[in-house]
Amino acid sequence: MDASDDTSTLIGREPVLEALERDDLGIEKVMLDQDASGSKIGAIRSAASERGTPVQYVPATRLRHEAEGAAHQGVVAITAPIRYREVDEMLSEIAPTWDAVQTTQPMLLVVDRVTDPRNFGAILRSAVAAGTDGVIVPTREMAPLNAAAIKASAGTAPRIPIARSEDLPRVLTQLKERGYFVYGAEGTADTPLWEADWDRPVAVVLGSEGEGLAPKVADACDALVSIPMRGPAESLNVSVAAGLLLFTAARPRT
Repeated sequence: MDASDDTSTLIGREPVLEALERDDLGIEKVMLDQDASGSKIGAIRSAASERGTPVQYVPATRLRHEAEGAAHQGVVAITAPIRYREVDEMLSEIAPTWDAVQTTQPMLLVVDRVTDPRNFGAILRSAVAAGTDGVIVPTREMAPLNAAAIKASAGTAPRIPIARSEDLPRVLTQLKERGYFVYGAEGTADTPLWEADWDRPVAVVLGSEGEGLAPKVADACDALVSIPMRGPAESLNVSVAAGLLLFTAARPRT
């Protein structure tokens, strides 16, 4: 599935602004009439900037084409049809009780502030391939689930539930209360990933491309694991690290 085959348009100032503020659609870009002005246009620019959504300034003829003749008010957004889930709802669908968690031993992925949509998409591709049951990401400082991310996921992104939270440390505490053991990936951790106990319900936590796990996120993990590097490289791309960790965690489940 090519990402371009899986996008749609959202037209009008209020609908686009509401979608940007809600941030529950994968918005690839916002197109504004190059002559448009006003407080609502300013609010759309600000909301797009806050969530890292590209803004293009185009002639009115381009907007008429994208809106297929509908009244666009100088604003059109290109969206990817993937909605984020609520964390509690997703977790309840995966395993509703502590006993169910222990019996089915789900595997979850928590991604902390990965900002490149292509990395995000590649991580989702590995998560789907490894049989991950669900993904949790933060609402801020996180790559959008846009067409670039969907394309990098090779079309697998819609096949896995993805939830968002404003407070990842609190979510990790919630996961532990539900019966999951939370492993954080940290390059300096003393425990190699293959010495960890993956034969139980687990959540794997990955940090950002440059900074790794945020301190509060690392503190909320049960344990930290590393990927030992034998060759002269200091680190791995976060999507490669995700694949290694998730397939190691999946091994007892195959």
